[in-house]
Amino acid sequence: MFAAAALALLVSLALALTRAALGPTVFDRAQAANTIGTLAMLLLAVMGFLNGRPEFLDLAIVYGLLNVIGTIAVLKYFQRGDLGDPGDDPNESTAEEKPSA
Repeated sequence: MFAAAALALLVSLALALTRAALGPTVFDRAQAANTIGTLAMLLLAVMGFLNGRPEFLDLAIVYGLLNVIGTIAVLKYFQRGDLGDPGDDPNESTAEEKPSA
């Protein structure tokens, strides 16, 4: 039963790789990359069960969390052009620092 699940995951992984290669937009490719990461996480958990290695489930959970964070970061970068506020610019003055005339 779990061997059939692993085979189905491999077929889904091949389809997601095809979507990543043929995706017309960056967001299609990012979604395909997220799907590939999710399928890899599931495959890791199933293979751990088949091989009698329950610690693979912990690795799969960590990989899944990194997959979500990485996908959000990539999509934010493509949407805004950066990943966050660069911080205070020492050359930039605020209204409080400007001398009044």
